[in-house]
Amino acid sequence: MMPFPEHAYGNPALRGARDMEYDAFSRVTRMLRQSPRECTGGETIAAVAKNNDLWTLLATDLSDPRNALADETKAGLLSLALFSLRHGQRVLAGDATTDTLIEINISVMKGLRGGAG
Repeated sequence: MMPFPEHAYGNPALRGARDMEYDAFSRVTRMLRQSPRECTGGETIAAVAKNNDLWTLLATDLSDPRNALADETKAGLLSLALFSLRHGQRVLAGDATTDTLIEINISVMKGLRGGAG
């Protein structure tokens, strides 16, 4: 047992919003990567639904007037949110694969880490 587990890295009080956002994108992207790319069953449906939930939550936050991000950044992310939601619907309809959703999420994760890398 660790002597001060409340001081661990995973403690939300010690982690920044960007870290928590990164983790959310990481979990959802992992689900997308581990499921079939084409919508052939429940695993892909669940992964796309989680991705849609994440992007819907992000869009809601971006639309809040108290969100302090620059307007240009908010507009770009809202555009990505709308695109991701539409693409997710195409995946569920059997008209697209999850590859584009994975690429978008990875790009956002790189941005949250502050670089290409």
